[in-house]
Amino acid sequence: MKKITVFFLIIFAFKGKVLYATDEFNIWLKNFKRVAVEKGISERTVNDAMSNARFLPKVIEYDRYQPEFYEDTFTYIRKRTGQNKLKQGLSLYKKEKNIINKIENKFLVEKELLLALMGIETNFGKYLGKMDIISSLATLSFDKRRSSFFTNELIILLSLLDNDVIDKNILYGSWAGAFGNFQFMPSTIKNYALDYNNNENIELKKIEDSFASAANYIKKIGWKKNDHCFYKINLKENIPSKYLNSSAKKIRNKRTVKFFKKYLQNPDAYDLNDNTMSAIITPDKDIIPGAKNLKPAYIVFGNYERILKWNRSLRFALAVCTLKDKFKNEI
Repeated sequence: MKKITVFFLIIFAFKGKVLYATDEFNIWLKNFKRVAVEKGISERTVNDAMSNARFLPKVIEYDRYQPEFYEDTFTYIRKRTGQNKLKQGLSLYKKEKNIINKIENKFLVEKELLLALMGIETNFGKYLGKMDIISSLATLSFDKRRSSFFTNELIILLSLLDNDVIDKNILYGSWAGAFGNFQFMPSTIKNYALDYNNNENIELKKIEDSFASAANYIKKIGWKKNDHCFYKINLKENIPSKYLNSSAKKIRNKRTVKFFKKYLQNPDAYDLNDNTMSAIITPDKDIIPGAKNLKPAYIVFGNYERILKWNRSLRFALAVCTLKDKFKNEI
């Protein structure tokens, strides 16, 4: 009986928090609408877009638990770069080969990279997300953890709607407000998305616009075609800890490959240019309980950091580059 009583107390407590948050959210929503109009968004667009905005408790849950912060690197990469993923990507490429090749040649971004990004972001368009993006962004804007960031994204999204850049009726995506085949946030759409097929609408759930937009984005943030991303390495015990990066926020203490060679076991086993700038990452350190201090370890280069600009996750960037290389061996 006690267990049943405790269970219901927990349920009532949770419902109470949700009801309180919903009331607070409605107050926030009124204030946000006023701010959006002050920022230059038309009152018509604000009222139309925000009329069905709701507080979504699930979004808060997802924000607090993200797998890249809990899965070890081996598990994270294995789940996202397996044989089934490879087959699906090759199938998509075979179907859309002409347009993908044109985009590769125009933007000088490898098709294998674009396939890898789409494969890991949305499983080649199969998992675009079903969350109402406006409500997701509103919930995260209301939440205090990263309110400033998501408020800005929501204002940008309303501006895109106000200027008829995107269609409000297809705004369903991830819990974090990302949209389309490559999961673009509103600010990314504003800065990098293209109407590649010139039909006066940016359609990021379709191949032409989404691939061209992804290629434009990764190119403009510095991607160098055919440069390597990383090598998995074995470190000697004498490497100073200051050279071990375990955070994706900023890669620190970069040095030339020549400098780091003295800390690598079997440095001649890798195709390394002594003058290339590089850094060492140990992605499980400080995150996975019981992780070894020096394993796994990777030496990473400029292109790896370009992927970090796309998504600030050490594991995400490793998985993208791993899948890219697998495609390169097959195409």
